[in-house]
Parts: sequence; structure tokens; C-alpha cells
Amino acid sequence: MLHLGAIDRLNRDTHRVAEIAGVLAKYGLAGWLRAIPLNAVRERLKSDEGQPINELSAPVRLRLALTDLGTTFIKLGQMLSTRPDVVGVEVADELSQLQTDTPADDGATIRKLLEEELGRPADEIFAFFDEEAFASASIAQVHRAKLPTGESVAVKIQKAGIQRLVESDLSILSGLAELAEKHVDQLRPYEPVALVRQFRRTILRELDFNIERRNLEEFARNFADDPGVRFPKPWPEFSSRRALTMEFFDGLLGSDPDALKATGIDLGEFAQRGADMYLEMIFRDSFYHADPHPGNLMLLPGGVIGVLDCGMAGRLDDVLRDEIEAILLAVAQRDTEALTDAVFSIGAVPVDASRDQLRADLADFVAEYTGQSIGELDLAGALRSLADIIRRHHISLPPGVSLLLRTLIVLEGTSQLLNPDFSLAAVIRPYYLRTIGRRLSPQRFWLKIQRSYRDWDRLFKALPRDLTETLQRLRSGRLTVHLDHRHLDPVVNRLVLGILTASLFLGSSLLWSMRAAPIVAGVSVFGAAGYVISVYMGWKLLRAIRRSGNVEGKEEK
Repeated sequence: MLHLGAIDRLNRDTHRVAEIAGVLAKYGLAGWLRAIPLNAVRERLKSDEGQPINELSAPVRLRLALTDLGTTFIKLGQMLSTRPDVVGVEVADELSQLQTDTPADDGATIRKLLEEELGRPADEIFAFFDEEAFASASIAQVHRAKLPTGESVAVKIQKAGIQRLVESDLSILSGLAELAEKHVDQLRPYEPVALVRQFRRTILRELDFNIERRNLEEFARNFADDPGVRFPKPWPEFSSRRALTMEFFDGLLGSDPDALKATGIDLGEFAQRGADMYLEMIFRDSFYHADPHPGNLMLLPGGVIGVLDCGMAGRLDDVLRDEIEAILLAVAQRDTEALTDAVFSIGAVPVDASRDQLRADLADFVAEYTGQSIGELDLAGALRSLADIIRRHHISLPPGVSLLLRTLIVLEGTSQLLNPDFSLAAVIRPYYLRTIGRRLSPQRFWLKIQRSYRDWDRLFKALPRDLTETLQRLRSGRLTVHLDHRHLDPVVNRLVLGILTASLFLGSSLLWSMRAAPIVAGVSVFGAAGYVISVYMGWKLLRAIRRSGNVEGKEEK
């Protein structure tokens, strides 16, 4: 039923599906589509093959293909860039370069959308509104404006028709993911249906500017006592789901280090403060800005750091935070066994995963990176190596962990753009020591006791009721037990054969001892024949058992 539903959805969007197949074929990425039973896809695979672009590496071709396919697929690529455990480090690095700059909508279209969203014409809301956007991406564009009270603001407006386009592409992606998971063996381990489901949640949240407004408000509260960090102030009364009015920052972007250097500022100190700000978000607040590329950091007057574009944010719950801290502590203590336990605990591990091989790979990782001094340690490289090991063992990390790893990698790259000698490992060390102190604190111990008490309290409250229900079912004869055994058929067959062999041997012994007719040379014919057959059956049974034991031993090795 799921299979037919996916085909129906794709057939409704035949033109767009054919366009997607054509772009993938153009870049030599469509071979896997041959397994999908959809004629519109197969027809497009015959065109645009043998292009010179095939000389490019597969990650580059993938990035170019997603760019050609437009907004939804660019955003998909950006989401996949945070999942090196799924797509690999090389592909994730390439997809992180995806850009979404597109031409802006005209002024009349934007004014109409503003009136629909805010209920009044732009001229009644703003004392001044610049129809020409000063920034334009695939989902939204940003205009300068001024409130009647005199504040300069930036108005972020969603582009016309983008919601409808994204929803249509999401429907196509869902259908392709379902068919790929059913028909394409090489894609099945990556769980395309789950990935598209995660992407759907991500991009629909990005289309809701109310979420970004709430992020701005939360970040501002968290850094209210730090005068060196500022987030744009939002105006909720002039904002909606598709329009966001916020404070306009006039400063120098971190993506222009030459202009920053010309101001006389110490770029090393600027990088240090920016990294400290992000680590405070992660280790203190468990709520962090998840896109720390240089264009989202700004030097404001007075040396203040301004943070832009807060639509993408990550949040760590207590369980996820504990597991991440366990990984950090295991690496710092060079405890390979604890690191293996932490990876198995935090990730979705395949049934056939080899714990011994993973431990060996992690031991090499620990030996390589913990032997370096703090100043020499390439933290981004270490995180990439860890992600690569996890991917090789087909372990899937929770999206929150992947996003955090990617944030730290991008943060180190941004900081080193400002200061090539920057070491994120050196900056993160005080937070690591703080983490140890927090994990060993009496408050933390007391919190664990409280959680354990709640768990045991729930168990003891539920246990009498469950036992009573079980006894009532047993007394009334309604208790059923369902057992699920794997590979049970061979075991049953051998058990039956063993019983038959023993029975035949015992019966033959009785016939022989009773000298049952017919008798030849003083021996019962049926007794002797039964002996021969039972010995042959016993030999076959022993041979099958030994062969099975050898196969299982090889699999374990």
C-alpha cells in the first residue's frame, strides 16, 4: 500500500519528477533510479549522459545537481551536510558550500505579501520601507525599513509561492524515498524515508518565522548580562509567520577579515570571544545557534559581537547532553572501552555491527588525537575522523548530535578564517573541566537520585496492577505467551531427527534382543536393518551439527 501510494504521488507531479530525473542524469547521479518502477524516470535516464561534467568528483556533482534543482533540494543538501555519519565526511564538507542566493521578488509583490501578513499596507506600518532588498536567499529576502518611533529595522519576508513549491517538492521527495528504500539496496541502510521525514520537519520550521523570532528572544535572555554580545531585537507586533521585523545591525561581517583588520581590531581576540560565546550556548544553555559561518557574525560599534540569522538552532536535552559529555570524557581519559560504550549508547547500531572492530578503530582514533598537545590538536579533523569511523560501521547518530558536531567543525573553520593560529581545542578545555566538575557535583548526584526515585516509584506503582492483571488472565485462561524465535526451523528439524534416530535405535535393540523373525544366521533382519539405518541417521545428524558450529564460528570471527 505504501509502495502504490508513493507511485501515485509521483505520477501526479510527472513534470517535476522528470525534471529531477533529468538533472540527476545530467550529473551522472541517476543510476540508482533505474531500480524504481516509474516510466517518467526511466525515460529521462536516456538523455544527457556522457557529459564532461562527469569528470568532476561525485560530491561536487551532487552539490551542482542540488543547486540546479532549487530551493528545497538546496536545503536538503544543507541538512545532509550536518550528517557526516550518513553521507560521509567528504560529501558533507562539499554540501556545506551550498549557497542559496537568488534574485529578489519585486517591490509590488513584497508589499502585497506584507499587507496579507500584517493586515495593513507597508506605508501605514513603517515610516520608511525600501522596496529594494539588500539580501536575498532562496526562501526569503531582507529589506531596510524604519519604524514610526525612529528605530532602523530589517524586515525579513518570505518569497511568494515558496511554501507551495516546498510542499510539492517534499511530496516528491517522500515518494522517491519510499521507493528507494524498497527497491534500491545500496540506499536502504541510510534510511531515506527517515531522512526525508527529518528534513520535512526542519524546512517547515524554517518557513515559520515565528520560530526564529522566539529563538532571538531566548538568545537575548541568555546573554542579557553580557554587554559584548547582541542579538537583533524582534518586534512581534510587526511580525508573523512569513514576515519578521527585527533590529537592523550596521557593522562589519566576519566574512570580510580584511575590512575587520582595517579597523585595528585584534582578530585573534575577536575569534576567541566568538568561540567563547558559542561554547557558552552549548555547555551553559544547551541551546545554540547552529549556523556559525562567518557571514552570521558581525562586529558592531564598541567591539560588540552581533549574531545574525537565528533560524537554525540546536537544543540539547539532559539525556543527549549526558551522552555527549560521556564521549568527551572518554576521549580525554583515553578510555577506549568507555568510548565504545558511549557510541553504542548514543547511536542506532546495526544488529551485525562488530563491537571488537569498532573498539579497535576507536583505539586508533584515541591514540592519534590524544597524543597531541592542546595547541596542536585539530578538533575539526578529530570530529571528522570520529564521524567517519561511525559511518564505516553504519551507526546512525541522532540528528541533534550530528548537528552539534557540524556546528563545532564550522565554528573552528570560522575562527581560523579570522585567526589562522586559533585552536578550538584550547578554548574548549575550560568548558571540559567545568563539565567534569558539574558531573561530579553533589547537585548532579542528588538529581540522579531524584530521577532514580521517580523511575522506581513508577515501577512500584505499576507493578501491583500489572501483576494483578496477569494473575486474573492466568486464572481465567486468557493468558497467552508469544515467543519469537529466530532461525528456529533448523533446530526443530535436528531435534525431530534426533528423536527419530534414538527411537529407531531403541526399537532395533528390542527386535534384536527378542530375536524377532525373520532370522538369518541367528540375527533378526529387521533389528539389524534398524541398527544400520539409525547409525546412518546419527552420523548425518552429527555432521550437520558440526558443520553448523563451524559456520557460526566463522561468522563470529
